[in-house]
Amino acid sequence: MPNSDHGTTNNAPTLAPPLTAVAIATQPSAAEEARTIVASTNFGTLATLTSGGDPWASFVTYGTLHGDPVLCVSTLAEHGRNLADDPRASIAVVSPEMADDPLATSRVTLAGVAERPTADQLSAARDAHVGAVAAAKYYVDYSDFQLWVLRVQRVRWVGGYGRMASASGVDYSAAQPDPVMGASGHAVAHLNADHADALLEMARNLGGYPDATQARCVRADRYGLSLTVTTPRGWAPTRVGFPNPIASADELRSATIELVRLARLVKS
Repeated sequence: MPNSDHGTTNNAPTLAPPLTAVAIATQPSAAEEARTIVASTNFGTLATLTSGGDPWASFVTYGTLHGDPVLCVSTLAEHGRNLADDPRASIAVVSPEMADDPLATSRVTLAGVAERPTADQLSAARDAHVGAVAAAKYYVDYSDFQLWVLRVQRVRWVGGYGRMASASGVDYSAAQPDPVMGASGHAVAHLNADHADALLEMARNLGGYPDATQARCVRADRYGLSLTVTTPRGWAPTRVGFPNPIASADELRSATIELVRLARLVKS
């Protein structure tokens, strides 16, 4: 997804554009990003409609069935009554890896129609919710609690400033959570603490910023590394992709070593 520049006034800083082509810019799709965020936590903000048509936001917990949030809500709660009257709903989920600036934190909104699971789905829905929300085992079978599955029809992912995209419910259902992102925190910290020179080589020779003076890794996923770079022209995000996607965080070290090799090969 390309960087966006909103235009500036009063000498506000702008993003420095790349000076050379990014070697491999592959990154997760909006659907994959959304599935990863939804899988990384078990709570969000549910938006329902009151009988008068007013929006009503509520804190809820959830499990998932093929990515669709499974809710367990009380008929005594306003959002429970709202769903019974009008099943249209959306849920906003924020990544648990909060940035210093909340608006730079990744988040997703899933919109669709909530359905009561049928007899053959009820057990799977119950297991999905209780499996994600252990405390639910104490109340999930109460007569005033009901299970709902939000059938996702539309997705909006925001990855921070200038990083956003939409996806269909079909694409969201077909995607899978990223297998690297959630387990890469230690590796990213290690890269920044002990391999700053290697990151700078990657940014200069593979990431499109030959004038970079500093590079920092902000994320690793199955497709590569996301970096922020500092240049005399300002700062910018960039991407250094792996030649081939990896399947787990266990492969991250060898894939990163390969990127360093490629960066040095380009330089020579």
